[in-house]
Amino acid sequence: MLLPGTGSDEVFVRAVFAGPLRALGVPLIAPPPPPGAELAEGYLATLDALADAHGKLLVGGISFGAHLAAEWAVRHPGRCGGLLAALPAWNGVPGPAPASLAATLSADLVARSGVDAALAQTAGSPGWLRTELDRAWRRHGDGLAAGLRAAAGRPAPSLGQLAALPVPAGIGTCTDDPIHPAKVASEWAGALPRAALGETTLTALGADRESLGRATVLAFLRAREMP
Repeated sequence: MLLPGTGSDEVFVRAVFAGPLRALGVPLIAPPPPPGAELAEGYLATLDALADAHGKLLVGGISFGAHLAAEWAVRHPGRCGGLLAALPAWNGVPGPAPASLAATLSADLVARSGVDAALAQTAGSPGWLRTELDRAWRRHGDGLAAGLRAAAGRPAPSLGQLAALPVPAGIGTCTDDPIHPAKVASEWAGALPRAALGETTLTALGADRESLGRATVLAFLRAREMP
């Protein structure tokens, strides 16, 4: 089961991961985001229910979705068969992490002026990203601001917690992404006992959504070969 990032949705998750996972014969479960402030706890409850029904899970996600998947894996290492973490944005408390600050500012603007005004502020972003945000933010509806705030303030697993997670993990990063620094992805990969780092770029992601999925999945396959 793979989870989307802050303000994103399962459509983007499928665009990134469905093809690379299908090539391995792995089915992708990517449910839509729970509404508003229930974003995090709703997804964690869904992971619990899936593990109850199917046993060990390969879990992961993009950005905040990667944080939640890792949080669940840290809580339930015996129920996790592996981790696919693309674009982790921080470890531990978010503090001044760029992704946390951006989500908070977006939440404030949505609450104050509405989604159209908030989307207008993305005019300087690449066209593909504006298209993704326009679809996903509108799908979140009235719960968008609360969901953004829930993600912005939630701690990710600490490096110490990641160090105690024994499952194979593929960490994916875009080396030119200032919101999800490659340094954070490298720290995750360095902390996890069985992890490899896969790299791509935002430019490549804009042209081919699967570039990020491939980088993350290939890193996971390398991690599986580690003792």
